[in-house]
Amino acid sequence: MSSLHASTASERRLHPAAFFFLMILVGLNLRPALSSLAPLLPRVEAQTDLTVAGIGALTTLPVLCLGLFAPLAPWLSRRLGPERTLSLALLVLALGLGLRGLATPAWLFAGTLLVGAGIGVAGSLLPALVKRELPRGADLMTGVYTMALCLGGALGAGLSIPMADAFGGWPFALVAWAGLALAALIAWLVLMPQPGSPAVRPAPTGNTRALLRQPLAWQVMILMGSQSSLAYIVFGWLPTLLIERGYDDAEAGWMMAASVMVQLISALVAPWLARLGRDQRPALLLLLLMVASGLTLLLIGPEPWRWVGIALLGLGQGGSFSLALTLIVLRTADSRLAGKLSGLAQGGGYTLAALGPLAVGMMLEFDLGLLAINLVLLSIVMVAVVFALLAGRNRRLETDDEGRLLIRDYR
Repeated sequence: MSSLHASTASERRLHPAAFFFLMILVGLNLRPALSSLAPLLPRVEAQTDLTVAGIGALTTLPVLCLGLFAPLAPWLSRRLGPERTLSLALLVLALGLGLRGLATPAWLFAGTLLVGAGIGVAGSLLPALVKRELPRGADLMTGVYTMALCLGGALGAGLSIPMADAFGGWPFALVAWAGLALAALIAWLVLMPQPGSPAVRPAPTGNTRALLRQPLAWQVMILMGSQSSLAYIVFGWLPTLLIERGYDDAEAGWMMAASVMVQLISALVAPWLARLGRDQRPALLLLLLMVASGLTLLLIGPEPWRWVGIALLGLGQGGSFSLALTLIVLRTADSRLAGKLSGLAQGGGYTLAALGPLAVGMMLEFDLGLLAINLVLLSIVMVAVVFALLAGRNRRLETDDEGRLLIRDYR
């Protein structure tokens, strides 16, 4: 690397404390847009005349958009720089949240599409930014911003009903989160050094087509997709499923919020656990077992055990999502490869994940019952287990001196 390029890279460096703050602020924005809608779905359905199928499409659309737009992040990053791309993603997110407040079905769907696009691009960028700014502590920093992401999800779920009751309806409860997105955008523009035009283009580190030929990339992607499918089923449908079980909408919203709040613990701890062994398989299997146990207790288990189910579900989902993101960092040799694997894993993974909320919506439409829904959720857990056993091995994607992509095993 030339001294000129090294200087340019150095100028972009941010003090770790400031970067830490920005990652937390950005992370806080990546879930409220999704979790704030779920507790309000009965009110949205009643006031907009959307059918159950329409509500199902509304919960599936943002997850599908995460998958469709996440692969754009590396392309945009090459042309605009990751800093400007993240600014654009936050602006699109804020705009989408604002449009949802117009409260008609057309604007709800348009705003939700923009929300999914903004979150998809922003979420895909973060692993590469973390690996660039904090290469030695990238896995632990991933846990920190995942914790912030979970906190945002908990706040969105827990505050939706109180805000709707206090401020005159569900549209305000949806649009209020645009303020948090704008705050993150302003902080990012003020604190994060924006790139100039680099004099030397970085050397290529493999391309997406080469990445698609690597089994490890597919293993990480399908693990991301299967565990994300469970997460977005919870974000989109858990309050509705709990209402089916007999809880009122406020209690169901707080139960979901409590489960997401518990995710804070495991999201932060999971990367530390991952460092204790040579690979991440034992930690992933334990966390996925917690997810399966938590879902079963909540949907068909004894009612007095519901808070145990809430705790197990939260610990399992927070940790498994944090580890899935951490694998993007651990399975790549540099920030550019991390960005490409992130775009592939989150793009393809979230596209697969969108099938989960859609399937649950269809099962509710045909009134198949909580037992059948629980069996489907457990089958998704089993898919995640299989690919956790493959992706959790201590291997890494690297490029050789000729720029060819290869997998190296570490014993």
